[in-house]
Amino acid sequence: MGIGEVTEQLDWNGKKVTVAGLGVSGIPAARVLYDLGALVTVVNDGDDERSRAQAAELEEWAAARSASGGGEGGRRAGITVRLGDGATLPTGTELIVTTPGWRPDKPLFAAAAEAGVEIWGDVELAWRLRGPGAAPWLAVTGTNGKTTTVRMLASILEAAGLRTAAVGNIGVSLLDAVLGGDAYDVLAVELSSYQLHWAPSVRAHSAAVLNLAPDHLDWHGSMEAYAADKGRVYEGNRIACVYNVADAVTEDLVREADVEEGCRAIGFTLGTPGPSQLGVVEGILVDRAFVENRQKNAQELAEVADVQPPAPHNIANALAAAALARAFGVEATAVRDGLKAFRPDPHRIELVEEVEGVTYVDDSKATNTHAAEASLAAYEPIVWIAGGLAKGATFDELVQKSAKHLRGAVLIGADRALIREALARHAPEVPVVDLDRTDTGAMSDAVREAARLARPGDTVLLAPACASMDMFTNYNKRGEAFADAVRALAATGDA
Repeated sequence: MGIGEVTEQLDWNGKKVTVAGLGVSGIPAARVLYDLGALVTVVNDGDDERSRAQAAELEEWAAARSASGGGEGGRRAGITVRLGDGATLPTGTELIVTTPGWRPDKPLFAAAAEAGVEIWGDVELAWRLRGPGAAPWLAVTGTNGKTTTVRMLASILEAAGLRTAAVGNIGVSLLDAVLGGDAYDVLAVELSSYQLHWAPSVRAHSAAVLNLAPDHLDWHGSMEAYAADKGRVYEGNRIACVYNVADAVTEDLVREADVEEGCRAIGFTLGTPGPSQLGVVEGILVDRAFVENRQKNAQELAEVADVQPPAPHNIANALAAAALARAFGVEATAVRDGLKAFRPDPHRIELVEEVEGVTYVDDSKATNTHAAEASLAAYEPIVWIAGGLAKGATFDELVQKSAKHLRGAVLIGADRALIREALARHAPEVPVVDLDRTDTGAMSDAVREAARLARPGDTVLLAPACASMDMFTNYNKRGEAFADAVRALAATGDA
């Protein structure tokens, strides 16, 4: 199917659709399906207070829509919500639309496979609902950097005068973007491995896999399955499959993809680019892919200083975003202007404060070892604040690669012993403070201890390499606690 084509429109009226899961994806999907005329049943594992409130709100909404004749088919039955039983396939189900978090080994999906019932994710649903003249998708996936890259891409596209939005796992929901009243020229789409697993027919104009490192293996079952789901983003690409020259697995995924005739493999690198690559030459981001005579010529796109912050992994994000924009025909000046205008979201290598010659940086979003490694490579010397929920990760390789950058380490959280043991094995000379508390107030102690270890010119870096839920609601709250402690230190000399 060509990029300009739209998938065959289904007759939803009276179609029995089961939505798997309430929440940020399930509820919008249920509402959209109901308005299309489908007979919707929502199943949910949980039967707690929050789930009951969500179910009641959804049922009331459907009743009001039915009473007013809203949606296809006029006045009709409401939405059925079944709590506490997400395992049984409702009788007569013709299609399942699942939220991304539901694992492939759920009993509901085994029952669906036995009954020959298709399973779509919310991304697949959005793709299938696109209308004539639908905006093409520029898609981004990877273990780390997706959100930043998609937002950079949207900034570049806006600088080029294009009507666009950052959508998917970020910003506007894909269903809203596809079905809303806004007419987009192109969409910058962030896709997770979960979403790609349940999106068999999505075909992007161009797509990028930024990097691959072990993550979510409990959900996918193996690194091979995780990589295969990430690689789905390249299927059917028409113009460009963008890969990371420093991560050979991403290029392997391009080779394995079934793309349209004429689609090109485009690499990005922090080094000097070869033909069909984007890279860096003497502090300049350059393009040797979308230029005439790429064997000899290169196009200057922007300066490294135009990217904020100019950490190596953020430069890589900028190159990937630039490659996708150039694949869509964006001029070099718009790449520069879009990167200059972009500012990263909070808690992503965010400068908090400089106190007595020590720089404090919040990278609370570094929730796995791959992200922490990139962050640790950006500074030197570092007092590292790390720890939390390890999610099955090991830390030996991270410590081995990063030991030369470390002035000291302050460890917090439930699984801090794993990091302490890796430091003892591979960086025994690095002083370590082990904070034996997992309440939220531990962050103030961590900042005080880090300040004690640091010297003028050092960076105190929160790059936990772990999830936050042992101590904080999410990584945002963890980053806010760090920033609050740093500002208290700056104001009073005591966090």
